[in-house]
Formats: sequence, structure tokens, C-alpha cells
Amino acid sequence: MNIPELFLLAVGLAMDAFAVSVCKGLASPRVGIKQAALCGVWFGGFQALMPFIGYLLGRAFAVYIESFDHWVAFVLLGVIGISMIREAFDKDEGETNASFAPRVMLVMAIATSIDALAAGITLAMPGVNIVLALALIGGITFALSAVGVKIGNVFGARYRFAAELCGGIILILLGAKILLEHLGILAL
Repeated sequence: MNIPELFLLAVGLAMDAFAVSVCKGLASPRVGIKQAALCGVWFGGFQALMPFIGYLLGRAFAVYIESFDHWVAFVLLGVIGISMIREAFDKDEGETNASFAPRVMLVMAIATSIDALAAGITLAMPGVNIVLALALIGGITFALSAVGVKIGNVFGARYRFAAELCGGIILILLGAKILLEHLGILAL
């Protein structure tokens, strides 16, 4: 994966955290820099940690899957993308806890980064700069989560649908691109 692909992957993965951050801001009476940064650190940290764990798993099994790793990437990113699109259309938004307490943030950070764990397996493919990938995923998630809390606090939950829909589409297209390039159908 090149830098633009890693950037798109990072943005796609960050959309769940962004959507939850918007809802978090909506549920909070006042949001300042401290709350925005706290949300960014929790979500960005876990969005970087989980793909690293997935990467380690992918590397451990690389010899067994290298002949079909492009299919693994295609299926995992497709499933994650479809799940995000389905969540975007889900009318049951659930309640978002306004608390920024560690126990609340831990649960939310894990919940929003499970898809990043699966996507991390695709980072074990040859030619991926794992340090750059993790830095982009964590950094972009930090920024979008911090901004999302403020947006939610100021504007409400208008952006939840668009964020999850765009994130899902990006992940599906990225998975398709990986597959098509490996099959020689698409050369970039």
C-alpha cells in the first residue's frame, strides 16, 4: 500500500470513532479542549493499537496465507465496509454516555477499533510500511475524534450517517483495489 492508500484506509477506519465522537459531543453539555483531546487520545490510541495486533497476527500466519492474502484483504475490508454502511442506515443510534471517565472511554475505544484489528491483518501484506500505517491511523483518528466531539456539541448528530457511509464505501473500494491490482486487472 502506498501513502494515499494508507491515508484512505486511516480515514475509513476513523469514521466509526468520528461518528461516536459526534454522538459523545451531542450528549455532553459542554466540550472543551480537554474533552476533545481526551476523546482523540482514547480513540486514536486504540485505532493504532488494534491494527498493530492484527498486523502481528497477519505476520504470524503470513506463510500460510501469502498465496491468497489479496482475497483476505478484499473480504475483510469488504465485510468491515458493509458493516459500517449497515450501521449508517440503522435507525437505532443507541444512547451515548456523556461521561469521559476511563471505564466509559475504554469500552467505546475498544468497540470502535475492532474493525481496525481485522484491517490490521491486511497490513501484513508485503510492501506496507507498518510504522507509517499506524501513525496515520492513530493520528487521523485522533484528529477526527477531537473535532467530532466539538462538532457534535455544536451541530448535533447530522454527520453520523455521512461519516459511517463514507467510511464503509472507502474500505470496500480499497479492498476491491487491492484485489484488482493483485489479479492484474488494475495497474496503478
